[in-house]
Amino acid sequence: MARKSGGFTRRAGVACALFLALVLVAAACGKTAVKTSRPVTLRLGYFPNLTHAPAIIGLAKGYFKKELGSNVTIDAKTFNAGPDVVTAIFAGALDISYIGPNPAINAWSKSKGTAIKIIAGSTSGGAELVVKPSIKTAEDLKGKTIASPQLGNTQDVALRSWLKSQGLKTTKEGGGDVKVKPEPNADTIDAFKSGAIDGAWVPEPYASRLVVESGAKVLVNEAKLWPDGKFVTTHVIVRQGFLKDHPDVVKAFLKGHLEAIDYANAYPAEAQTLVNTQLQTVTGKSLKPDTIKTAWGNLNFTVDPIASALRKSAQNAQDIGLLDPVDLTGIYDLAPLNAVLKAAGKPEVSAS
Repeated sequence: MARKSGGFTRRAGVACALFLALVLVAAACGKTAVKTSRPVTLRLGYFPNLTHAPAIIGLAKGYFKKELGSNVTIDAKTFNAGPDVVTAIFAGALDISYIGPNPAINAWSKSKGTAIKIIAGSTSGGAELVVKPSIKTAEDLKGKTIASPQLGNTQDVALRSWLKSQGLKTTKEGGGDVKVKPEPNADTIDAFKSGAIDGAWVPEPYASRLVVESGAKVLVNEAKLWPDGKFVTTHVIVRQGFLKDHPDVVKAFLKGHLEAIDYANAYPAEAQTLVNTQLQTVTGKSLKPDTIKTAWGNLNFTVDPIASALRKSAQNAQDIGLLDPVDLTGIYDLAPLNAVLKAAGKPEVSAS
């Protein structure tokens, strides 16, 4: 009987150990897998720009997929500028997107605060007005044609606002002292080379491409127009219906977003190579090493949404007639991000 009892004890011990191991494995898996009652498709938007590098890194390194788990499918879509993202959000065709501040403000305003929430920062800096070498002052821009990515997008508002501060008038139709010509970023390089435009206010890498590859010069580095050089170029928005239905998916996505930003900051050389490879895949063109190195130096990747800059961007858009007065109270929902930051032992961010 003693041997039977001992055998039972040993078998019970093994069974308990096995059970405990399974529990620990399940717990470990639960840290990265989203628990959903049914499969979910996350439709993710981003631009094939360096200012959207965290999105590119998160996809390429598998950070999003790891945190979201096998029950969530990522459907990534690329865009040229923010207004197109807003159109997709309103149509219910997009769930989360990397985007600039002014289109996010427009989405909030047009929907009366019902369409989107800003849930994280992503990138500060990386936007410049680059022009022909013969243009030395703002006054020299009179009668010239300057490109922007799209009417009402972040760089378009920055350009028109700066021109107004210099006493130069613009119109939505492309008239005024300076003709502003909205066009896709990819078209701007050839337009500059052909002489169809005299310059452009564009995000990276297009600003550096125009300088390094096309002989343009920087007339205005937007960072110099903001306190401490900090301004939001890219942040992350979510469709409110998706946030309500899938808060766990949003939180898991933000974990991947944080990992992507940490990677970009910790391994800049590797990150540049990775992003360049992905740009080649998405756009069919890679950047020259000098171009990407120059552009990367103008960027700061951060989950801080730099809320003060958003409010100033809204005021700028109002001042140039592209936005009606809007109350931005409630546009941020940083609770999921701050939960992720707290769990990672990192400082939380503020909407003030």
